[in-house]
Amino acid sequence: MSLPPLMLAGIPLHLMAGPAQYSEQPLGGETNLRLSGGRLVTQRHWEKMSGSISGSGYAPPGLDGLDFALHHELRSTKTRTLQGTGTSFTLPAAPRPDKAPWAFAFLPGRSDPVATPCAAVGRSVTVTAVPGASAYQVWFMPMYIVKCSRPNEGQDSSSSMFSWTLSWEEA
Repeated sequence: MSLPPLMLAGIPLHLMAGPAQYSEQPLGGETNLRLSGGRLVTQRHWEKMSGSISGSGYAPPGLDGLDFALHHELRSTKTRTLQGTGTSFTLPAAPRPDKAPWAFAFLPGRSDPVATPCAAVGRSVTVTAVPGASAYQVWFMPMYIVKCSRPNEGQDSSSSMFSWTLSWEEA
């Protein structure tokens, strides 16, 4: 399976800028509270994602023309998954428009999952049922609308290598 490139604002981050190190994590909107009897209750108002992208290669990332005051589309290459016993799933983020979600079925007695077709409309995914399957897993690469910082960049003159890091938050 060929992977699409990591993209920010329509600009592919090419391997010349270094293989991208990509991370993402949940951002805020959740608080744990204790009731008078000591019971823990979680209040969630919202959830967004944040992360960073970095690389080191023979070229800078080519993002100097972006207006970092604006929101941009980030097409991630980090795979996210959902698993359940049913065949209908709702993705927690929009999938990349250039890489459709894909699915697997888990069958009792088999250690490896079986690929099965799926159809996506927006964030809704329906997996084609496989007789005898005990569970299904949907894989996808998310797309976010993000606010980014201008990349921190460095250059090692002795090796002609460039390094860069940027942080992002989902808008």
